[in-house]
Formats: sequence, structure tokens, C-alpha cells
Amino acid sequence: MTKLRIASAQLNPTVGDISANLDKARAARAEAAANGADLIAFPELFILGYPPEDLVLKPAAVEACHAAIETFAKEPGIAALIGTPWREDGKLYNAVVLIDDGEIKATRYKHDLPNYAVFDEKRVFAPGHIPAPVDWRGLRLGLPICEDIWLEDVPRALATQGADFFISINGSPWRRTIESERRDAFGKWADLDVPLVFVNQVGGQDELVFDGASFAWNPGGGEIQRLPAFTEHLAYSDWTKADGVWTGTSEQKSKVLTGLEADWKATCLALADYVNKNGFPGVVLGMSGGIDSAISAALAADALGPDRVWAVMMPSKYTSDHSLEDAKACAEALGVRYDIIDVEPAIAAMGGILTGIFAGQTPDTTEENIQSRMRGVVLMALSNKFGPMVLSTGNKSEMAVGYATLYGDMNGGYNALKDIYKSEVYQLARWRNQQNASPGLAPAGTVIPERIITKAPSAELKPDQTDQDSLPDYDVLDEILTGLVENEHGPKEIAAQGHDPALIARIENMLYRAEYKRRQAPPGAKIGRKNFGRDRRYPITNKFRSVR
Repeated sequence: MTKLRIASAQLNPTVGDISANLDKARAARAEAAANGADLIAFPELFILGYPPEDLVLKPAAVEACHAAIETFAKEPGIAALIGTPWREDGKLYNAVVLIDDGEIKATRYKHDLPNYAVFDEKRVFAPGHIPAPVDWRGLRLGLPICEDIWLEDVPRALATQGADFFISINGSPWRRTIESERRDAFGKWADLDVPLVFVNQVGGQDELVFDGASFAWNPGGGEIQRLPAFTEHLAYSDWTKADGVWTGTSEQKSKVLTGLEADWKATCLALADYVNKNGFPGVVLGMSGGIDSAISAALAADALGPDRVWAVMMPSKYTSDHSLEDAKACAEALGVRYDIIDVEPAIAAMGGILTGIFAGQTPDTTEENIQSRMRGVVLMALSNKFGPMVLSTGNKSEMAVGYATLYGDMNGGYNALKDIYKSEVYQLARWRNQQNASPGLAPAGTVIPERIITKAPSAELKPDQTDQDSLPDYDVLDEILTGLVENEHGPKEIAAQGHDPALIARIENMLYRAEYKRRQAPPGAKIGRKNFGRDRRYPITNKFRSVR
């Protein structure tokens, strides 16, 4: 063989929907065959979806995957590499299966099982031995699975055994630093001069989002193919052998997405897949006239379409006229449904119920939280009656320090801003308003009124309230939180950046004390280096405080 056409199937599976995932594989295989491909590669654990977590410990799920793979192998079509859980000799593996000519030709098992950050594969899979290349039509195919190419042992062992190609199937989740991380990791063995085809999953799965961004490179690491990020795509790379060396070409050379554009696309995809894969007709959210609800509505409209987003303003006696005006203007700019439901009667009724038991007590945050909880009751009632999922609108800064009300503004099935700090919310709002071409399904241009961006943030739960009555400026707060959360820095390291040690101690205490709230918060996709949830698992009961 001196010519080879490889199809990279950058697809979006649904975890547990084995029959639908198999149908996706069939359709892609047929399309690739029609376009002259010799071999098609699907992402890691594609037939079950990634990450399956403890679903893969259910014997019936693994047996269904086996049956699906055996069916796929017997069907006519081009050769295929597909990821699946695979049981052999009583052990469960993360496997890649090569099928061709109506049968399973080979299986290879993932050797390096990641068990850090969001990964815990050692919990469910047994590690395979360092794999040998697979002999196929006169070629020796090295088939490293995801983490296997992040470390050097598997690529170097495969190259030593004469691998002509590395075709790597992946479930590599996105975060802002992913491109540099991949470049640095894979560059450690680029001297092997073996061509690489990297096929990655795309789509949202609970707290993770996968960018796809599949690529291929020539021997030595020169990139010849790049698939578009955050969208399903089937693309082809053409390889020719001359003087014993394989080199490739491809017409698919998409740009690398970075910065705020990547943040926006990732967040929209994660939200859309969470809503769609779980069968919700749309979302409903509280529209306060503030920045967080405005950006959440914009993300939802871009992700789902304006016709699937319902914004509800729920004023109380403390709601300002400009909040009413701004909420309506934002909803109209986005083209979403907008309603006003006055919650003051409910707040007053609850106050009446508690008058006797609260006699002699000074009003405090208790009464403020009642307002938030009445709004939460309204949104949950709308969700129960009409079906849309409640979209929570709190940002990462608020989640970090507990500036949120359990069973109130924390109500919801999903939070698009969960891993986005408040200062980043403002950056995203300005970026979205500058887009002359819409990055999603909502209108282009200014969709968030300027006053929402420039006015002082406020929960409007008491007269003349602003967030900075009880919190430092968000730029300062977010720098301290980044040090504490993302970097695990101690107070001395953060103070060296110019921050007040007393303020750092106060913020650290708020961070730890709010852990019980975060455990009850809705999920949201990982965007930064360390998210609350899969990434950062702190005890709720925790008396540790850093040494000053």
C-alpha cells in the first residue's frame, strides 16, 4: 500500500445511547466510503460515549456495547477504528477495535489511564499492556488511546516496534489552555517522525465540553489538517508513501479558536447539549436587569435559538426602574419571550407568615433570602407546568464565596456561568456585543444594553444595595480567587501580588464555608483550569485554614 485515505469522524455521541451512537457511526462510515476513504476513525469509547463514569460498571451496558460492535463489524463497509469498553478475561478495558472485511481484526487497550483533575479512569478500567502495532493491509498501525499520546512511553514503544502511523482516538475535554497543553505534550515525542491522525470527540457531557479540533500531522509534527472546533465534522487526510516515508495532505484547515470566542462557543455547546440530550424543550431564567442574567440569556439564545428561551422579570419593591427597562431591552434585543411576574405579594405573604416567630428580630439577610427564594419558587413552577429547564445565572465568583441563595437564585438544572468569574462575564458581554456576525442562533450585534454592563452590580434585595457592600471589587476578588482556587496558592503568595492579607484571609474563609452550597448547586461546564465539581473536590466539613 502506497496510498491511504483516512476519514476522521469528529462526532458528538450521547452517553448511554448505544443504538443512536451506532447509527451515527453507520452514517459516517457510509459517507466516508462514498468519498473514497480506506479507513475511518471514531473517538474514544464512542459507542457508549465519554466519559461513561460508573455506567461502564453495569454489565448490561458493556454487553450492549459488545453486541453493537459485533453488529457493526459484520455490516459491509470500509475498515473502521472505534472506541468501546471491552471485557476480556474478567477485566474491563478502554479499547479501540479495528473492524474490516466483516469481522473484528484486532483490539488494543488503553495503557495510561488518567486519574487526575476531571479524570478517574483507574476507578473503572484495568490498564492494558503497552500495545503493539496492529498489522493491517501491509501497514503497522499504532493505536494509542488519548492519554497514551500525552506521555512518551506508548508512542516510543510503538515507534520502536515499527509503527507506520499513529491513529489516536480521543475523549479530550476542552479548557482554555488545551491547545498549548496538547502541543507541549505531543511535542515531547515528535522526534519519532511518525505521522499522527488525532480524532477527538466533540460535544457537551454534564460538566465537560469537548472541542473536537481533530488534526493530523506529517512526520516531524508539521500540521496538515485541522477540523473546526465545537462542531461535528467528517474530514479526510490523504497519505502517500515515497522513499519509505508517509506524507499527508488535507483540504480541511480550520483556524484554532482561542480567547473569548472559544469561551463563548464552548459554553454554548455545553448548554445546548445538556438541554437537548436531556430532552428539555428550552430554558426559563430570571431576568433581573443585571449582567449575569443578561449574559446567561444571550448564551441560551445563541445555543438554543431565541424561541426556546423564556426570560421572566420578577420585581419586588426594591427593583429599580432601570432594571425593569434594561431587562426588557435585553430580552427584546435577543428576541426571547419576556414576561413580568410580580413577586411582592408572595414576599409579603411570607413575611406575614413569619411575623409572630420573628417578633423582636432585626431584619437581615434572612428577609433578603426570602425574596430570592420566592423568585426560585416561581421559576420552578413555570418549569414544572410548561417544561423548560430552569437556567441558573450565578457566576463563579459568587459560587466561590457563597454570594448566592440556596433554593433561590441557585435553583436550576444547569448553570452556564458556573466556571466563569464575574470579571470574565463583563469581558464576554462586551465581546458578544461587538460581533457583527452572530456566533450562534441569536441576532448579531448589541444584545446586552450598555447600561447593564456599566452600572454597579446589585442583587436589589434592599434599598441602594450593591455587591460591593459586602464584597471587594470583582477584579480584586477574582485575582484572589484565582490564586486560591486555580493555583492553590497560599496567602503569602497572593499577598506578594499586592493584596491585603486580611482580605485574603476573609475570602479564603468564605470560600471554604461555601462548600456546602456548591455541593447543592447545578452543574456547569469546565471552562478554566479548575472548576467546582469534577476538578476541585474539597470536604464540606473542613476546619483547615492556611498558615498566615
